[in-house]
Amino acid sequence: MLNSSILRIVSGTWDDLAAQAKEIREAVFIQEQNIAAEDEWDKQDAISIHFVVYEQDHAIATARLLANNSVGRVAVLKSHRGLKIGQQLMQAIVDYAKADHREALKLSSQVHAIGFYQALGFRVQGDEYLDCGIPHIDMYLKL
Repeated sequence: MLNSSILRIVSGTWDDLAAQAKEIREAVFIQEQNIAAEDEWDKQDAISIHFVVYEQDHAIATARLLANNSVGRVAVLKSHRGLKIGQQLMQAIVDYAKADHREALKLSSQVHAIGFYQALGFRVQGDEYLDCGIPHIDMYLKL
């Protein structure tokens, strides 16, 4: 059981949060989902706002927000899924975007996660497509 009072969400630059974000993304995307490392790392990291969720001092989830209002690389360690950590992380990103006067957020959801994002108010737009061999679909949230 997770004690939400010991959760902390930090936002910052890649320089600030790269070590923690990389660890989570390597575990979830590269190891668990078999995404090639060259597909995981891109130049967007250096210019995105990153979010890391900590349980005490242990990083357990991450995501990034690009300048074009796209949310990406949303990942929760397998050991911490099903505990509503992803919802808290996404709410922190929505709150940040609203405070930053952004009009909408968009993301490329893995098809299996559509329900997760719909529960947060995101709506499907367009058709399903493959990204790194995994079915995805675009989703949008008007702020």
